[in-house]
Amino acid sequence: MCGKHITALLVSLSLLSGALFAQNSEVPADDSEISVEDAYLQSFENMIIKELADSDGRDNKMVALQYINNALDRGDTSAEMHEALKNLALEGISTVAREGNRVVNNYPDVRARACEALGRLGTEEAKDTLIEVLNSENEPMVATEAIRALGNMGINNNDETTEMIAWIGRKFNIINPTSSMALEILDAFEKLAPTVQDATSMLQVIITIGNNYQYVTPVREKAFQVLESISKKTAKATSR
Repeated sequence: MCGKHITALLVSLSLLSGALFAQNSEVPADDSEISVEDAYLQSFENMIIKELADSDGRDNKMVALQYINNALDRGDTSAEMHEALKNLALEGISTVAREGNRVVNNYPDVRARACEALGRLGTEEAKDTLIEVLNSENEPMVATEAIRALGNMGINNNDETTEMIAWIGRKFNIINPTSSMALEILDAFEKLAPTVQDATSMLQVIITIGNNYQYVTPVREKAFQVLESISKKTAKATSR
């Protein structure tokens, strides 16, 4: 996407927003008229977001994320928001651009921020995308954000979410153990525990974290705290 084209779209959006604001301020309008104007502005903004998200270059994608977060602040959870965030969260993973043998669109910070925004989106489709990210992501920073987002969303149908987080915990415990990710795994498990049907994988990963001295002491201590808390809740649930 040409930089001049994107700049022109941004300017147009700014002018359109100003014009609609001035019109609404000066002339009283009924609810239906305002709704039509807002819908037109939203449609134009969605086009800007798509152009930015699909364009080359990290900076354009970061601007797209700013627009998306502004839309989420207004409560926009449309399919267009999810589609843009899915593309950004998988940038450099499922969509790979190369120059020779070099990947030129590997932007972990973009993917991490997109995962954070997917957590804010909070839909079933957003959960599916976050699980897709975890299934193929090798950057701890991105995986950590995806785990945090899934924990905050709280969606765990048939243990799909907790099983994926447990798989990630086992994977990174071997290839690249990081205390920050381990802590997010523990926090996510603690939040998702009431939704779990089979806690076996979850409890195994918690014990592994607690016994792995590559993690800092507070994280290992947290693991046994979470283990005790979940064990008590599970015991109460099974005794009823």
